[in-house]
Amino acid sequence: MNSIENIIKNTNEENQNKTDWTKAWSTKYPVLKTYQNEVDIPKYSRQIRTMFNDLQATYGYSELDAMLVLKDILAHEYMDHKK
Repeated sequence: MNSIENIIKNTNEENQNKTDWTKAWSTKYPVLKTYQNEVDIPKYSRQIRTMFNDLQATYGYSELDAMLVLKDILAHEYMDHKK
């Protein structure tokens, strides 16, 4: 776990922006390679954008902070309800 934390601390935004995260994670989670051809992405994008805008307006979060909060809520929701 310490090595993961060190990688996170030492990763800068420039390196993050150069990484194709979908491609990187799709080696472990193949659905990330295929969902773009199956899912109604605009439908979910509109709903996510509404949540981003609400978090920014309600709590004064930046775009990045709103994304991180939504990502964390989603992860907790998944962990709390997975079977």
